[in-house]
Amino acid sequence: MPKDKIYQHPVETIEDFCFDQTVSAAFDDMVERSVPGYRTLIANIGPIAAHYLKAGGKAYDLGCSHGAASLAIFRSLKEGKRNIIAVDSAAAMIAACRERIDAAGAEQWIETRTAKLQDISIEDAAVIILNLTLQFIPITERDTIIKQLYQGLNSGGACILTEKIELEKEVDDQLFRELHENFKRANLYSELEISQKRKALENVLLRESLATHKERLHQAGFRQVQVWFQCLSFVSILAIK
Repeated sequence: MPKDKIYQHPVETIEDFCFDQTVSAAFDDMVERSVPGYRTLIANIGPIAAHYLKAGGKAYDLGCSHGAASLAIFRSLKEGKRNIIAVDSAAAMIAACRERIDAAGAEQWIETRTAKLQDISIEDAAVIILNLTLQFIPITERDTIIKQLYQGLNSGGACILTEKIELEKEVDDQLFRELHENFKRANLYSELEISQKRKALENVLLRESLATHKERLHQAGFRQVQVWFQCLSFVSILAIK
């Protein structure tokens, strides 16, 4: 696994973070060292999604990156494999995703598509995964996207939405920011790397409160909306149609 060294040296002009070839090459190391609880999150998405796929339908992994969630679902479907559609807007991420799918022997069941979340058409969905995806979409477009996803989801189907949230009280938000940075330090990121990546993400990763995410899901029509996972400011919500 290539190490994440993207922000290891001083950069005179820090560009906005994007999922290009450089990020894709280091992504697996980056996400494990940057997102607390990531392995546990992925390990549980598989069986949760499999539960909702028992009734049939498709699984959509939107913003799939290297396909970790798609492969977790595939491995959890012990019997009665289902179609899994892995979608990402970044060509470099999809290329790496295809390699992992082929290596797992899952190419018959996992289809990859290069498309923006705003443009994807959802049909016959039993489960939709948005794993650290919506946070990179302009806030003004999020209501429409969630409503469109709801329309493409079968009755009784599930949406798993994982986001880095903003705590409603500034004192709490500051505490979790500090604890998250301590997590990165423990994973051997330097102060320079932490600082430069924070700067690169500030106009790209746009956080919202947990209450805002829940309200958006309810407004779209989801009847059950519950947090099933949280580690510091990283929260995953299970919403049922």
